[in-house]
Amino acid sequence: MKLPHAINCYFALMLFSAAAPAFAQELARSITGSAEQAREKHLKMQTRKFGLVVHGGAGTIKRSNMTPEREREYRTGLERALSAGYEILKRGGSSLDATEAAVRVMEDDPHFNAGKGAVFTSAGTNELDAAIMDGKNLKAGAVAAIKHIKNPVNLARLVMEKSGHVMMDGEGAEAFAQESGVELLPDQKYFFTQERWDALQKIKAAEKHRTGQAGKEFVITDQDRHGTVGAVALDQNGDLAAATSTGGTTNKRPGRVGDSPIIGAGTYANNATCAVSATGDGEYFIRATVGHDVSALMEYRGMSLKEAAQTVLDKVARLGGTGGLIAIDHRGNIALPFNTSGMYRGYVDPNGKFVVEIYK
Repeated sequence: MKLPHAINCYFALMLFSAAAPAFAQELARSITGSAEQAREKHLKMQTRKFGLVVHGGAGTIKRSNMTPEREREYRTGLERALSAGYEILKRGGSSLDATEAAVRVMEDDPHFNAGKGAVFTSAGTNELDAAIMDGKNLKAGAVAAIKHIKNPVNLARLVMEKSGHVMMDGEGAEAFAQESGVELLPDQKYFFTQERWDALQKIKAAEKHRTGQAGKEFVITDQDRHGTVGAVALDQNGDLAAATSTGGTTNKRPGRVGDSPIIGAGTYANNATCAVSATGDGEYFIRATVGHDVSALMEYRGMSLKEAAQTVLDKVARLGGTGGLIAIDHRGNIALPFNTSGMYRGYVDPNGKFVVEIYK
């Protein structure tokens, strides 16, 4: 009776001995595979695509009218804005933080028509507009016609995150700012720049000397009339954001609001498609619903970012408007079309190099 039992044990031992190497090899392959997957995931985390594009306004910008020193100053301003946003994205920060930081740098730079460099209304005052939008959840914040806030883009974000509203303007927006701990300027001296004041006087004088009347001939440039700053970004989490800020147009009627703070016109972001910030003749960009139209053409017609951006800008032109826009999609592709002779613009290329351009 013991012999069969012994034979069974022998065969079981032989089977186990034969299976052990195969099991060990399978286990090794499993461990190796898991390690490779982990390494691949880590590499993907390290090489996730992100991007940033900024603009400082579009218009009649000719090299012949620009001194080397002034051109250097504009390029430096755009590079500072890129640096502020890119450092946030590189560290894994959000596209919202990056666009807000980039725009804030340009708001602090008197060369650009936003914040410190805002143009004057017909009443000789400054009224500023700004907006920011989160492509992840389509939340947005905007402010319009504010007079005592250094950085309107910061207040726009507060409106988005803390007010329960999307847009606030004038005294109500500034009261909300105070409640939120934002310091209000005691007056508008901070916004005064001689260049912007001279532009207002030039335009007012030109109004008095219309065609056919005797008197001095005035050359009014786009630089005298308007300007905007903006930023769009894609972060390492795949989230898009857009932010835009402006002082509006020189000699505008008090209370006039352009496209910059209008969600879907001058500012728009949607993770499913793209983020857009526009610059130019605001009334036309509002009528053309520029930002949302770019997104809609991508979402519903399957257009590429560049095709959609150009199509919408062509629509603006047909209405009689000029300007440009910057955009970035959820894959990191960028578009920077404009139908003027120049647009202050910059972006970070895939190698982390800053590219800044002004002319066509």
